[in-house]
Amino acid sequence: MSIIRSALTVAALARTAIAHPVVRAGIAAAPLLLTPQVKAKAREATLSGAYKAGVLARKIVESTKR
Repeated sequence: MSIIRSALTVAALARTAIAHPVVRAGIAAAPLLLTPQVKAKAREATLSGAYKAGVLARKIVESTKR
């Protein structure tokens, strides 16, 4: 599966998930549930996940260039 097709699939899944009523309710309730500690942990998890995704993307791109 090509990288572009994979990216399109992920985008379609994210779009479908965000439309789900439970996800929308969670997003609406988030400001009431988030404490500064939870926000800090979420920020750190997001940055860590983005870094790991970048590392994986570099490995995939480098392996396709060989």
